[in-house]
Amino acid sequence: MKHIINYLSALLAVVLIGTTFAACSDDDDNGSANVGLGIKVFFPTKVVANQPMTINGSGFNDVTEIEFPGGLKVTNFEIVNDDMIKVNAPNGIPAEGGKIIVHTATDQAESRLPLTLGHTNVTGYSKQPGETATGNELITVFGTDLEFINGVELLDAEGNPMLIDHKDFYRKGTSNLVFRLPKTNIYTGTFKGIIHTYDGQKIEMPEFAYEPAATGHWETVKTTIWKNSDPEGYGAISWSGTYRFGLEGNDGRNECIATFAQDVWDKLKTGAFFMKYKPAGDSYQIRVTTGWWSTQWLGADNDIAPWNMADRIIDNGDGTFYIEVFFDADPILDVLDQQHLLFTGNGYTPLELYFQEEVWVEEGQGGPSEYDIKAFTVYQNEGSNTEPTLQYPYKPSWSDDAGKIRIMRGMGDPAIETLKLSTSSKFIVYKEVGTTGQIQWNNPNWGSFAGVSCNDWAGDAETIEVPVSEDMLKCISGEISDGWSNTAIILQGDGLTVTKIVLVP
Repeated sequence: MKHIINYLSALLAVVLIGTTFAACSDDDDNGSANVGLGIKVFFPTKVVANQPMTINGSGFNDVTEIEFPGGLKVTNFEIVNDDMIKVNAPNGIPAEGGKIIVHTATDQAESRLPLTLGHTNVTGYSKQPGETATGNELITVFGTDLEFINGVELLDAEGNPMLIDHKDFYRKGTSNLVFRLPKTNIYTGTFKGIIHTYDGQKIEMPEFAYEPAATGHWETVKTTIWKNSDPEGYGAISWSGTYRFGLEGNDGRNECIATFAQDVWDKLKTGAFFMKYKPAGDSYQIRVTTGWWSTQWLGADNDIAPWNMADRIIDNGDGTFYIEVFFDADPILDVLDQQHLLFTGNGYTPLELYFQEEVWVEEGQGGPSEYDIKAFTVYQNEGSNTEPTLQYPYKPSWSDDAGKIRIMRGMGDPAIETLKLSTSSKFIVYKEVGTTGQIQWNNPNWGSFAGVSCNDWAGDAETIEVPVSEDMLKCISGEISDGWSNTAIILQGDGLTVTKIVLVP
């Protein structure tokens, strides 16, 4: 995958017609870039001295000077093109902040929004002083204005200083920052690391006991929480409210395309999640806001687009892309429960929402402790392949297509036949208490064995364990196969409401 780094030579016009959604109808937010000198947006809106900034607008080719709050005038900057300037915030910006002004020989333009001044304050770490920190481990720093940290200084295996650059941080937010320790090139012993900021702060870390990691490798575990079952039917976004998501039981007027259980919703709010999409062209805009259009992630008038914050756009290499969404301390969190989550903008179709985590597997270990069956499940209509469609809650059925799920061999990441399963392996079914019925694991031929049933006729079970049988192993290995020769197991049943199914190798 590669970052998109090209910037359009002119800000593409988006004309919004009507007043249905007032939040995206400001005349100069999405209008033509060829309107003379003007500042549209700048990012970030809070800075410290030496902080890299991007200013977007129009008429920038003739800019000779940028004036920052406090009358600070800067002439050392990069004009990327007529619509974009890159500059480092100067030293001496007053605490109260103020507007930015760009100057040409004959004109000037002032930003609508003020620039504010930040100051990094570290309040704690995910480890306590004296605890062991192992190579490849993720270390979390807590505090305020942590986005201005630009490096963490540690000691390499020889005891020499080494810097982990901010570009290599695992995650960077205003109230928590996560960086990964080097796998093996880390000093064995106790020492205090140093946190560096753009404005020259050197913040001493507690003394931890460092040691290299055991040999092994990282595996990426992906958990899909929503998949677009009908991309053509739901259609591409065009400043619409179609792709709205909410907390289960708080769906308002039933306008949400999907709702999530409390634990998933909390994870959406407190950690990172990802949105995969397919653009219709190069002029799309991604706006993440609330269902009431009241609060926008990343701040008002700051959509993600090929010409704005393009480093947030990741190319999957197959015509689709994704962005990472991390709310951290963003004001959207204050209203998200009540107002829901909305993906809007123009010119793209959301395909999937998912969590993605990296799991370190030491030498000799087989992999993650469990796999959601969505990691390798592909549903097929008879005779034709389609995209995976398993959605939680899953309601198994004997007849309904959505209730008959095929786990395929040779598909998904990982492929089920590569897990080295045995009769000590098991499936765990998580279900809603009060629902009664069964889910059955059948072989691909629908006949050589009746299958393994998972029953809850009383309705009081929260989880049910299903051991992997010898016949299941034959299906998974391909010894028993259907006409396609790639179906491992078929799930069907009746009555249960299943919230998750995991396979424990």
